[in-house]
Amino acid sequence: MKKILPVVFIFVVTISSCTSTRITSSWREPGKEVVVNQLNKVLIVALFKTAVNSHKAEDQMAAYLNGKGVVSYDYLDNNFNKKNEEAIRTKIKADGFDGAITMRLADVDRDKIYVPGNMAAYPAYLRTFSGYYYNNWPNYLSGGYYKNTKTYTVEVNVYSIKEDKMIWTGITQTTDPNGVKRMTANIAKVVYRQMIKEGFVHKP
Repeated sequence: MKKILPVVFIFVVTISSCTSTRITSSWREPGKEVVVNQLNKVLIVALFKTAVNSHKAEDQMAAYLNGKGVVSYDYLDNNFNKKNEEAIRTKIKADGFDGAITMRLADVDRDKIYVPGNMAAYPAYLRTFSGYYYNNWPNYLSGGYYKNTKTYTVEVNVYSIKEDKMIWTGITQTTDPNGVKRMTANIAKVVYRQMIKEGFVHKP
């Protein structure tokens, strides 16, 4: 029988548009399963290149947890010694957290790709030389172009605070996300689906 763990994680996302995010790898501790209705409090940590982007990502994740999420920029503020590992561990456990979710920007890959033009569709009579000759329909190809792209690699980890260990981790890649808010939403969507698929998140 699976061990039911009241840990941490549901990203309830209502976005219906297509996403440019995919999971490249993931790991789940065998037998662990999230029971959402037993969730108490979850610490949310986003580590992006700027404080503004980190705060946006944390706010976005907190919104998915329906009041259960606590953003780190409020909880672990400047008055707290972030360099003291034992103090962090003690404080989080004493304050009743079930778990923590971290989202870290690991890499940004910039690339230039060639986007080919689209060949025009031809009527059936143009598929032979005689049809082309007698109907005089020109063949054309629309011009291609180069496009600069950015691919963001983000690591997502889920920790059990009570057991003091990682219980799920995944690597995502998002191409041209059009903002931190959109990227966070896309990551949440694909990660949640992956967790459901793996049996890590138990849907009520």
